[in-house]
Amino acid sequence: MDLLPIFLDIKDKKCVVIGGGEVAFRKATLLLRAGADLHIVAASVSDELRNLCNSHKSTIIERNFQEVDLDSAILVVAATDDSSTNERVSGISTKLNIPVNVVDQPHLCSFIMPSIVDRSPIVIAISSGGSSPILTRKLKELNETMIPGRIDKLAELLGSYRGRVKSEIVDFSERIRFWESVLDSEIPELVYNGQDDEARSALDNWLTTPQADRVGGEVYLVGAGPGDPDLLTLRALRLMHKADVVLYDRLVSPDILLKLRPDAEKIYVGKRSADHAVPQETINEMLVRLAKEGNRVLRLKGGDPFIFGRGGEELESLADAGIPFQIVPGITAASGCASYAGIPLTHRDYSQSVRFLTGHTQDGGVPLEWDILVKEQQTLVFYMGLAGLPVICEQLLNHGMSATMPVAVVQQGTTQTQKVLVGNLEKIADLVVEKKIQAPTIIIIGEVVRLQESLSWFNQN
Repeated sequence: MDLLPIFLDIKDKKCVVIGGGEVAFRKATLLLRAGADLHIVAASVSDELRNLCNSHKSTIIERNFQEVDLDSAILVVAATDDSSTNERVSGISTKLNIPVNVVDQPHLCSFIMPSIVDRSPIVIAISSGGSSPILTRKLKELNETMIPGRIDKLAELLGSYRGRVKSEIVDFSERIRFWESVLDSEIPELVYNGQDDEARSALDNWLTTPQADRVGGEVYLVGAGPGDPDLLTLRALRLMHKADVVLYDRLVSPDILLKLRPDAEKIYVGKRSADHAVPQETINEMLVRLAKEGNRVLRLKGGDPFIFGRGGEELESLADAGIPFQIVPGITAASGCASYAGIPLTHRDYSQSVRFLTGHTQDGGVPLEWDILVKEQQTLVFYMGLAGLPVICEQLLNHGMSATMPVAVVQQGTTQTQKVLVGNLEKIADLVVEKKIQAPTIIIIGEVVRLQESLSWFNQN
């Protein structure tokens, strides 16, 4: 480790910035966020920096730098474009044992300004020791993306209980185990979801309930999207990393399964046409049982769990059993597959509405309101419709839809094995057989399919 990372208390303490331009403004802004008594020394000060100083009642000294400017200072930043001034500031600061940072000149610095993720009181500092500021900025962006937006509220909640926990749990090691168990419980998720009162109540119960009697079971109903793992939501990823047990469907891609916590127990409960590996009622019972055993259970579904995913049925069972749960929507297959195929589901010139439909066959037919479905200026999207495609096309033709209406069948949409087959209502069923298209597929019917050739962007086999 080349540099010792520390967090310095500069609140109401004199900090000096040498320079009056844009870089000085950025450094001054950062110091003021930490409560510094800011002093600016520069022969010329920009209007932006002057306004900042005036709003914070900071000191501006409009002349060239002098050694006396560092009297009583605890920190110095040189942000000028004059190398001799920067070297002089660095040398005097070092002689006076004052930490100094010279912007973009690490050899003149006694400390480096890190990239900062500020979720006060949680603050993350990232540094490359001055070797690659752009890399640290990218790492900052990753942290900004992955850290829950309300982690500051969680820190404040836990901080408010520190005194009480310390007085009630005297043993240090036991206290550490308590805080670890709290962070592994449902309490953080309650805070992240804005349920602060419920989180405080849960923390009270956690503190007063003997460890052996604590049960923290919960179910996460998570939409995994149409296949591309990059389409997972941030909340979905967070819960995937927390889950003890995972029940997943056939439509959850292998790449998404790789995102799960490595030691989580994984249970396949997928279904395909005429082959339900695990009946729905059994899945409902498994969710309740696993949660009651104290597990964090992830119910991972392809697409969105509330669009032909039977998520509502599973949650009814959990609600009846008093099991806490949360829902994470996913990008539904219709939206994801259409986008990756280059087909807008609505378009001002072609379609003013879109219908999501199930193409499941029942007794050789597909029971739908066909008279409504053949109306113009709309897009039809059929889920699970590959086996019933001949019936769908026949019914639409019989009820007046044009034989030349464009149709797209998207196989394994959004994945590297995606295939897009385009035809018309009269011929698409035969083309599917000829090209050996296999489930899972999404079928899109409507004038918007005409745009597929010009808007196609995603590489496909």
